[in-house]
Amino acid sequence: MLSSAIAIILVLGGLIFFHELGHFSVARAFGVGIRTFSLGFGPALYKFKRGRTEYKLSAIPLGGYVSMVGESPDDDINSPENSEFTEEDSFTKRKPWQRMCIVAAGPIANLLLAFLIYWALFVANGQFQLLPEIGAVRPDSPAAIAGLEKGDSVLSISGTKIKYWEDISDSIAKHGGKELTILVNRDGKDLTFNVTPSLLSRKNLFGEDEKTYLIGVQAAGKTENISLGFIGSAAAALDQTWSMTVLTVEGFIKLIERVIPAETVGGPIMIAQLVSQQAEQGLVAVLALAALISINLGVLNLLPVPVLDGGHLVMLVYETIVGKPVPAKVMDYSIRVGIFLLLTLMVWATFNDVSRLL
Repeated sequence: MLSSAIAIILVLGGLIFFHELGHFSVARAFGVGIRTFSLGFGPALYKFKRGRTEYKLSAIPLGGYVSMVGESPDDDINSPENSEFTEEDSFTKRKPWQRMCIVAAGPIANLLLAFLIYWALFVANGQFQLLPEIGAVRPDSPAAIAGLEKGDSVLSISGTKIKYWEDISDSIAKHGGKELTILVNRDGKDLTFNVTPSLLSRKNLFGEDEKTYLIGVQAAGKTENISLGFIGSAAAALDQTWSMTVLTVEGFIKLIERVIPAETVGGPIMIAQLVSQQAEQGLVAVLALAALISINLGVLNLLPVPVLDGGHLVMLVYETIVGKPVPAKVMDYSIRVGIFLLLTLMVWATFNDVSRLL
């Protein structure tokens, strides 16, 4: 129980810290004055000041913030709280492209963190790949009709060498509905079968029916651990981060399209439950989940919703094209709408979390 609580605090705190560190680092690099760097909201549990910046650990661990000088047009540089700063420290005095970099740095930091976690995991543990051994053959499928059996190890398909299970699906897709010559090893003997894939329906990751060419076999589930080395692990981590980012974006789109039920949306309670469950499986499971949550946090913050980083980027793009900031009234209304949408999402996610608990 204690280890789960520690894991939850470290994962959530680490992801938030890295996000805000992205904003903080780039803002400092462009010479923007930073009043406060806070991990959490509400009353400060611990704080100290270094230079002109106050660093705080606050009571409510559901976010964090970096308070920059001149962050909004209403920020008076001559106010008492800005007494240590000058006009030159103001965020609004920076060029639009510099402000874009500062705003985008938070979500990018989350994607970078996911990459670093995957890299460390691949260096330490290598990469597991499914072996091309057949674990089940669907009755009356092309594979069953041709004579393929459970336990067959696929060696090649129409001259293409098969090393891992994903090579099988890639080869079938490449040939479309054409007849395939499949070489397998069965009980030490090499056997050849001619199989013509059928256009069949199957469920994709989001539960949608999709048509694709299949032969009707399932993997046995046997895996092989591949040692990737330092550079190979970096390449694998980059590929994994990209794949998970694309999948997350698709997930948001499917949620808007109602392909994914709104009832599946979860909030902090659900995240805490997932981290707690993975903590029982060990450090590797916790880190893998942390990388996935970090990607989700990065993508979520890039959505073009006012008050999120993506919404600020849209406004800065407008300023770059038009040559002047978004009108104050438009900014004010858009922020109100953004806050309303964000609060609605938080309430809905919490309602779903509580419903699942009950």
